[in-house]
Amino acid sequence: MKRISIAMLTVCSTLAFSQKVSDYKYVSIPEKFESFKKESYGLEAYLAKALSAKKYIILPANKDQWPSEAKDNSCNVINANVLDDSSLFTNKVILQFTDCNKKTVIEAKGRTGIKEFEEGYADALKQALVSISASNPVNPLPVQTTETIDTRVQTTGTETTITNTASNSTHTASSFSNGKLNLQKIQIDGSQFILAQSGSSVPFAIFKASSKKDVFIVKLDNGNTTIGYTENGNIVIDIPQGDGKYSKEVFTAK
Repeated sequence: MKRISIAMLTVCSTLAFSQKVSDYKYVSIPEKFESFKKESYGLEAYLAKALSAKKYIILPANKDQWPSEAKDNSCNVINANVLDDSSLFTNKVILQFTDCNKKTVIEAKGRTGIKEFEEGYADALKQALVSISASNPVNPLPVQTTETIDTRVQTTGTETTITNTASNSTHTASSFSNGKLNLQKIQIDGSQFILAQSGSSVPFAIFKASSKKDVFIVKLDNGNTTIGYTENGNIVIDIPQGDGKYSKEVFTAK
């Protein structure tokens, strides 16, 4: 028997699927919008004031000062940014919101005929903000923690017993491979499991049961959400491609 230590994020903190901006209570705004190379014309303060009026809580730059709901799980925070999209004669901006996985939740464009930079950019941002609804937050996600999992691998078979040393809970895992990646399937409960690489703190994929038997909603490590299913004892994931199509990735039990 050999012992392997792997770290994984608490599963409940990574099962958050895509949301609307209004689902969030907390917004993080950078001290300076990097898209504006020289001058951002006070847009950071303008955006903070506008979002505060829509009942969002603007977080301070110092994360130590964040409330526990935001500090203990970054997926309770949405990140706001303003991009300079101006042309030669028109002041234009893109208001962008991204989640904790750096996935874009929404992009809103604004433009103005006002030529002066400070007034023009503010007016363009005002137009972009029209499409952003007031905060109507859902329940916050649980605290995000890192737990050490003590893994005992039986030399006589592929079945692995995962013992969580933090909570003394036991999960069952088995090995799968697509020829390039060797992953462990860790069954969390009857409706969810993960595929994870040993030594990685972020699961390769998180599976959550859908309304159809043996079909799952899958959250990939790059933030994409897709579907997966079991087929002849194998695990299959539809991997999104850059052209909008999907490729079939088959993980076979070892």
